[in-house]
Amino acid sequence: MRTTHWIGGKPWNGVAERAGDIYDPATGQIAGHVDFATAAVVDQAVAAAGEAFTRWRTASLTQRSNVMFAFRELLNARRLELAKIITAEHGKVLSDAAGEIQRGLENVEFACGIPQTLKGGFSENASTQVDVYSIRQPLGVVGVITPFNFPAMVPLWFAPNAIACGNSVVLKPSEKDPSAANFLAELFAEAGLPDGVFNVVHGDKEAVDRILEHPAVKAISFVGSTPIARYVYETGTRNGKRVQALGGAKNHMVVLPDADLDLAADAAVSAGFGSAGERCMAISVVVAVDPVGDALVGKISERIAALQVGDGRRPGCEMGPLVTGAHRDRVVSYLDAGRAAGAELVVDGRSHPIDGERAGFWLGPTLFDHVDTDMSLYTDEIFGPVLSVLRVPSYDDAVEVVNTNRYGNGTAIFTNDGGAARRYQNEIEIGMIGVNVPIPVPVSYYSFGGWKDSLFGDTHAYGPDGVNFFVRSKVVTSRWLDPSHGGVNLGFPQNS
Repeated sequence: MRTTHWIGGKPWNGVAERAGDIYDPATGQIAGHVDFATAAVVDQAVAAAGEAFTRWRTASLTQRSNVMFAFRELLNARRLELAKIITAEHGKVLSDAAGEIQRGLENVEFACGIPQTLKGGFSENASTQVDVYSIRQPLGVVGVITPFNFPAMVPLWFAPNAIACGNSVVLKPSEKDPSAANFLAELFAEAGLPDGVFNVVHGDKEAVDRILEHPAVKAISFVGSTPIARYVYETGTRNGKRVQALGGAKNHMVVLPDADLDLAADAAVSAGFGSAGERCMAISVVVAVDPVGDALVGKISERIAALQVGDGRRPGCEMGPLVTGAHRDRVVSYLDAGRAAGAELVVDGRSHPIDGERAGFWLGPTLFDHVDTDMSLYTDEIFGPVLSVLRVPSYDDAVEVVNTNRYGNGTAIFTNDGGAARRYQNEIEIGMIGVNVPIPVPVSYYSFGGWKDSLFGDTHAYGPDGVNFFVRSKVVTSRWLDPSHGGVNLGFPQNS
């Protein structure tokens, strides 16, 4: 299987200078190849997007909305097909892939309402016979650079809003699981999106750097690790672009003594090991406030033992492999490092039973207890199925731990005390907070984004912030001294 670029409304027909391997993570076997774009290929995609923008920017809001509605229906009808593509290339189980698509669909549905969200303001007679009003216009060609862990959902955080606002898009997805992006391109074309409005280029740093440097690209949306997010932000802004770069995370779940420990244990396992921990909103640290630590660790361990790990295409499997062998080996290295640093390895994922082929990129759910804040288990974003329990004597100590961490993506508190929950949401320096909700990913009509080293730029993803990112505002001051009209027309007025 060969995955190539999608430029100007069709697959690219050139000969690639370089290509990468696509693996099936559940078998460890090479399943296909993906073309890597040179700077010249990126230039072709940007040129196609630039040409399309000159026409798409003048398309009526009705036309843009109709395309989004049609795209939504196609995506919904073919969601199982897309889920199978995601599972085959990323490794997450089918139910998890389906959930990813559902959350992406919510953002498409938000973009369907673009006529409402793009409304400006109007002030009549700001001065005598002078009206003042604001209008919101698209930027132009925008670049979208997305990670491997959500090959459909994260592109759907950005592309629908960008397109609905009148921009054209060049998407660079992860080279590890590239086929979902091409599937979305095909659906956009079938939905009636004009050629060149949505383009896909595959590749590595060469393609990314050209997008960041290209003078015709006006804005960049990025999701990935914090070092790369910082690089994207600094490089993009240095080249005069508007940038939103969402980085890494170390998400804490604080469990107070009054919490329902069964609920908390269920949440810790679900949020820690779903998608094999390859989520920027995964819970990777449980902060147990005395005296609940022993009981909570015991309940988490019991639930881990019952998890079914294996090929996500097989019935009953709840957690799949990691995306690549190299990534699996990196995550495994933290097990020995954690134990050497003095943490207690309560559950070793290397011995968890696997329902899959031995050569797959497997690591079962892993649990550490008595983790300290100076251990690499805690300081590093591991991005795998490794859950660390850190014990503190009080609520105030828990808040200090969370606020001292350099990341500020998401957090959760489990308690039955409304006052404690309200205090936590006000005192904690994190962008997204859950109260008895372990993965507080906002719904589509709010916006997604963290604080501190989890976000570079001032604008969060999707929702109202997402719309604001993809438009720029003008204020018009006007005076018309001679009113005129177009004559009599008894027909019912129609939008077009």
